Amino acid sequence: MLTKGDDYPLHQTPEPMAYVGGNRNFYDRYFFNGYNADGSVFFAFALGVYPYVDVMDSAFSVVIGGQQRNVIASKTMTLERLDTSVGPLALVVETPLERLRIRCDDTESGLHCDLVFTAFIPAHEEPRFVRRQGSQLGMDLTRMMQNGSWSGTLVVDGQTYHLTDDRFIGTRDRSWGLRNIGAPDAQPNPGAGNVQFYWIWAPMNFEDFSIHYFVNQDEAGDAWNENAVLIPKLGGGPERQMKSYSYDCCYESGTRFASSALIKMVDAAGDLYEIEMRPQWNFYMKGLGYGHETHRHGSYHGALSVIREQYSTESVTPDNIHVQAFCDVTLKTGKGESQGKGVLEQLVIGPHQPSGFSELMDFAS
Repeated sequence: MLTKGDDYPLHQTPEPMAYVGGNRNFYDRYFFNGYNADGSVFFAFALGVYPYVDVMDSAFSVVIGGQQRNVIASKTMTLERLDTSVGPLALVVETPLERLRIRCDDTESGLHCDLVFTAFIPAHEEPRFVRRQGSQLGMDLTRMMQNGSWSGTLVVDGQTYHLTDDRFIGTRDRSWGLRNIGAPDAQPNPGAGNVQFYWIWAPMNFEDFSIHYFVNQDEAGDAWNENAVLIPKLGGGPERQMKSYSYDCCYESGTRFASSALIKMVDAAGDLYEIEMRPQWNFYMKGLGYGHETHRHGSYHGALSVIREQYSTESVTPDNIHVQAFCDVTLKTGKGESQGKGVLEQLVIGPHQPSGFSELMDFAS
């Protein structure tokens, strides 16, 4: 069960706060994204705590006019987990599970923000993620997600954007537990087999409710973790757990990115939901440190390291396969059709038979 304490980076096991333990690869992490209705302004923020390597890192990214700008910072934590600031970046939990604030004040990159996330659905706890790699426990973590609105100011290269709750929405997640962080293990894991990971994560926003779907699949396309829920806005009733669900996509030629995706879900009453997601452009997750060339999550860079990057989203090479695609979304039910917005996060590494991938990094024809 989630409690207010779970919104602070103090976890020591993949369990909620009630349990204690430890592991070198333990982490405790925040992620946020935000966007307006046409996707012309998109931003994302992350902050990670890695207690057993004594590192905290954070990143802020903005995509405007096809340009992605990133500020990535890492510091030695000196064992203080509640000082959630890293160089020019900071996070404040103002009201747990309801209201959080992110800040960026980086003169060199021209990125500044003071933004408040206000939840409009309850926090949703996803099913536990557990995955073994040979003799090792590769993943064992709890994750929650929550959709909400954004308010505050964003400054990019001297231009100020005023965000209001009626115009900017997005998603946050919190995850904590065990997954590979920092420098890789120097000793081989002989039973781990080939590298393979298939991950789809799709939070969507409609006028009165949110839908959330995710799936992990193995090489054969069998799901080892999958779930789908419909969550009304606060005061609109309990979340609606789907009893069956499926995901299918068409790929852009020469990539591992979806050109379109179809999610089908059936609730306990037998009602069918068909969701079409139409990606418009990609946000590259390496801008927040995911698989970054030098500043991957939990890596050590001394007392403080801050790097800045800028690139065109159209010029990034296809081997940068971890993305969140900004999507137009259409939901069809027996009651009619609804339009929404969302992101389709995709990370497809290694073989995946339903997609036609047989190697570590081959692409769709």
